[in-house]
Amino acid sequence: MEMEELITQITERLPAIGGVRLVVGIDGLSRSGKTTLTSKLLAHYEKENIPVISFHLDDLIVERERRYGTGKAEWYEYYQLQWETEWLREHFFGQLKTAEELALPFYDPQMDRRESRKVALPETGIIIIEGVFLQRSEWRGLCDYVVYVDSAQEQRFNRESAEAKRNIDKFQNRYWKAEDYYLKSQNPQSHADFIVRN
Repeated sequence: MEMEELITQITERLPAIGGVRLVVGIDGLSRSGKTTLTSKLLAHYEKENIPVISFHLDDLIVERERRYGTGKAEWYEYYQLQWETEWLREHFFGQLKTAEELALPFYDPQMDRRESRKVALPETGIIIIEGVFLQRSEWRGLCDYVVYVDSAQEQRFNRESAEAKRNIDKFQNRYWKAEDYYLKSQNPQSHADFIVRN
């Protein structure tokens, strides 16, 4: 029922945008279920023959040397250095409504380098942006409609691999502190248009 309501709310906004693109943001902390929700939305709109494309913000992070071992606190590296937030604001978010295609620096985790790739945007339809910290101050207001996927920390941690769980210090010092900062400083649930309880 929750999924049906979400799809209805998104679909109802399509006529209102006058035949242009609707930018939908899927926000939520790590392992909250953002990717699963995005996949469901993509499948639905593809089935309905509504043009749709998605972007995953983790594909647009910077190289390791720019976000690890910088001398800054680990949580700060994750929250502030993981992405080129201002560049993305101007060259990614700021172009979604008007550009025919985007040239974006996609990160290759195996090679630890970024490679520019061009992505064509649909003339009309839905663009889904999935990513943690999506409602940070630098990016707030750049999506037409925002979904926040809410999931408790214990549940999210249980979804990690056994290998990842063994490195709990990284979660405590890097991920969880950054997430706490995001929740306290940005209060993302209060700004979302729709909340999914996962």
